[in-house]
Formats: sequence, C-alpha cells, structure tokens
Amino acid sequence: MLSLLFWHPFHDFNNRLIHNSMYSLSLCQMTDLLYTEKDLVTSLKNYIMVEEMKLKQVKQWAEKMDTLSATATQDPEGFLGHPVNAFKLMKRLNTEWGNLENLVLKDSAEGFISNLTLQRQHFPTDEDQTGAAKALLRLQDTYRLDTNTISTGDLPGVTHKSLMTVEDCFELGKIAYSEVDYYHTELWMEQALKQLEEGEESTVDKVTVLDYLSYAIYQQGDLGRALELTKKLLRIDPDHQRANGNLKYFEFQLIKQRKAQADEAKKAQVEDKDKKRRKRQPSDASKKKAFKEPVPERKMYEMLCRGEGVKMTNRRQSRLFCRYYTNNGNPSYLLSPAKQEDEWDRPYIVRYHDIISHSEIEKIKELALPKLKRATVHDPLTGKLTTALYRVSKSAWLTGYDHPMIDQINQRIEDLTGLEMDTAEELQVANYGVGGQYEPHFDFGRKDEPDAFKELGTGNRVATWLFYMSDVAAGGATVFPDVGAAVWPKKGTAVFWYNLFPSGEGDYSTRHAACPVLVGNKWVSNKWIHERGQEFRRPCGLTEIA
Repeated sequence: MLSLLFWHPFHDFNNRLIHNSMYSLSLCQMTDLLYTEKDLVTSLKNYIMVEEMKLKQVKQWAEKMDTLSATATQDPEGFLGHPVNAFKLMKRLNTEWGNLENLVLKDSAEGFISNLTLQRQHFPTDEDQTGAAKALLRLQDTYRLDTNTISTGDLPGVTHKSLMTVEDCFELGKIAYSEVDYYHTELWMEQALKQLEEGEESTVDKVTVLDYLSYAIYQQGDLGRALELTKKLLRIDPDHQRANGNLKYFEFQLIKQRKAQADEAKKAQVEDKDKKRRKRQPSDASKKKAFKEPVPERKMYEMLCRGEGVKMTNRRQSRLFCRYYTNNGNPSYLLSPAKQEDEWDRPYIVRYHDIISHSEIEKIKELALPKLKRATVHDPLTGKLTTALYRVSKSAWLTGYDHPMIDQINQRIEDLTGLEMDTAEELQVANYGVGGQYEPHFDFGRKDEPDAFKELGTGNRVATWLFYMSDVAAGGATVFPDVGAAVWPKKGTAVFWYNLFPSGEGDYSTRHAACPVLVGNKWVSNKWIHERGQEFRRPCGLTEIA
C-alpha cells in the first residue's frame, strides 16, 4: 500500500516536462490574438443567431402542429371528412415534414467551424501557455505578489481588472507541478482551494486540488501538513485509494522523522553539557568583528525592480545635475540644446529628455513590427547570435535602408555622444510582453570571451544608448545590481553609458538587467557603439581604469 504514494495521478507530467516557451509573445503580437478572438466571437454569435432562428421556426411548427393535432384527434373522422383537411394532411406528411427534417438537419455550424479551423493555425500552443504561466510566476516572485492579489487582479497601475477563477488558479498550479516547481504548486493550489471554500462554483473539485496540494507539500518536506491535508481529503472521499495509501505512508514517515528529531535533540543536549563542563573559551572566529554579507545578485536585482535597495546617498545625489547640453557646441544643438540629466555617478549614466518624438517612435514601431523575432544574445563561446532563456522579449533590427529617419536618429546619437556610428550595430528595437525581461548581463565582451564580436570586426562594445519608447504602468526598470542603480522607463527619453574605460578595459559596474514588465507594454530601442572609429573621438587612457 505504501508504494501507492509514488504513483501520483499526474505522474506522467514528470516524464514529459514542458520546457520554457520560445514563442515569447510580445504585447503587440498578443494584440493580434485579441483581434483574432474578437473575429471568432463574431463568427460564433452569427452561428448562434442562425441556430436560434432555426429553433424559432421549429418551435412555431411544433406549436402549430400541437394545436392542429389536438383539434383533429377529438373527431378524426369528422376532421378528415373535410376535403381540405385531407389534402393538407397528405401535403404535410409528404412535403412539410420533409422540409422540417431538412431544416433540423441543416448544418449551420459549417461556417463557424471552418473559420475556427483556419484561425487555429495562429493560436498559441501548449508551450506558449506554459511560457505565459511561467511569466506570471516570475512576476509573482520578483514583485512579491501574493496569490490573492494576482487572483483578484489588484495590481498596481491596472486599468482593466481581471479575476482568476478556480480553474485558472488550478491550471497555474498544475503547470508549476509539471515543471517540478512544488513551491508554486502549493501557492496556487491553496488559492484554488480557498476560492472553492468561499463558495465559488467550479468544475474542479476539492478532492483533486487537495490531492495535488498534499503531494506538493510532501515533496517540500512538510510531512505533518501533508498528513493533515490527506485526512481532509479522506473526509470528503473516504474511498480515495491513493489518499488512503498516502495516509499510512505519511504516518509512518512522520513517526520516523519525530524519532530522528528527538535523537538529534538528545545529542545536542549532551554536546551542550559537555561544552559547559569544559568551559571552552570563545574562539578567535567569534571574536572577529561581524561583517555584513553582500546581497546576492539575484536578490539585489529583484529588490531594485521593486524600487528597493537603491544605493545613492544624499551627498552623492546632491552632485547630480540637470543641464542644457550641446556637446561642446555641436552645431545641431547650439540653438536648441538637449536636456541632459545625471542619473548615476559611478558608472556615469545620463538621461536625455524629449530626445525622440512620438511620431518617430510610431514610425520605428511600424517598421519593426513585421520583423519582430525572439531576441538573441551573443554566445561568448561561438561569437554568434542565439536565443537564451534569460532574455524574454521580441526584437528587430533597423537601418537607413528601412527608412531615412533611422539615419537621422543615428546622426542624433553621434552628435550627442561624439562617437562614430559607422561601426555601431544596427538600431535594435525590442518589445517586452507579459513578464518580459533580460536578466543581469554585460553589454561588452570580457577577457574570457575573446571572440564575442569577432564576426563584426569592429572591436568591443564601448558604449550603450537606450531609447525608452513607451511608459510602463508597473515594472520594467533598467537596473544595475552591482552598484544599486535603477533607471525607470519614460517615453521620449534615452539613457547613455560607457561599457569600457578609455583604456579599453571593461567597466564591470555596468552589469545591468531589464526588470520584468508587471503591468503595461514596454518598447525600447538601443544602439551598441563599438571601439573601431573612436580612436580620435575617445582617446585611450594612460591607466587601466581611465
């Protein structure tokens, strides 16, 4: 009986794990899906209307026949003695009932089904649904959202609240289970159970939810709670075979666990008495001054995404300024200087305000939309572009051949930075959908990646220019975990920083990340500027970090 525990009803999921979706829908592409669904709803309503009209005709015929037959059967001979009634009976049975049969058998669903079949080829796949679920779980962790907040749609900056049903919560928990993510399985099965117990009607029953929940909690080592939930399941369904097997197994394992804990407690008590008897002096290690452990990068990244942990003292903040900027009298900006603001001091990050217009942004988006593909990164081993699970967005590359305006924008970047654009990479446009992110990374190639940009033949990435082409309702910041900096999206602005020191050495403090978008739509475009051609524009320094 105890072996029943290891045959879980959904055990085969473990053997066919669904991997992270490579579809990575951007919000602009998901908009197309909304219109597809709208078209299907219209088609469905047309089908319903035709069916209702058909049913109305059938009802009218049935009511007419009911009245007629009730009258006729009261005096069949007298009724049929009328020659018109006799003729009409022959006509009805020979013709009209046949017409009714054809009406009932008429397949009005054909148009809807053909439209649905046609559209299905553009529908998201199981892999895409899993990717969307993972994005939601990623947002939950990054922004520390509890399941009830997400389920009730009470997110910051939302304009269209959306409630999650028991089925939605259960499906999310099931996807987490299929990924052997028992932590999130527990959270979402608990939410599904909570909503069921609050009276929400659902096709999902408590027994199924408790089955998942108890197993997920057992896998995380909490035998006591897994046992209690199993007992709760058996109170609803006493004949549940697997739960009965699990009950005995959990009880057996819990006795073993408590015995082991008691033995450990006794052993610790003996050791404690021995320490006191020997009166050991404090070790040198305990005398050392306690020091604060550095915050792990992942934790710092998520803190900064939430607007926490920014390391900028008031004194440092006071040294940051705003100014009208001409880049040493560049003719393009003499009469109308750019608005420049210091965002951070080390590394030096500046923001340019009102540097790209709404019409330019819309044109860039228009040019990029047909080209959007899964964003790629440089593989440090091969130097080639490849997709990566830590970069979830869609991107496209634009040049002056796509539209003369791209050349104008490149010239604008050159005028303000003073750097050569001929050796820079094409303008990259990126759209981040739900949960879209780019985890901590360097833009430049490190010494252990000598071939990172070998194919380009233009040297390392000396600097990064990043346009923000949309505001974001919540989330989506650009953060620098090593220095505790966070730069928030603002439509029409751009930020700029150097990735390399003048000596050519990499500035490791520029390690940065794009936080996941919690609510809204994030559009950016960036220009990676390379070393070649900058020899006289940014001369080499005399020291490693100068």
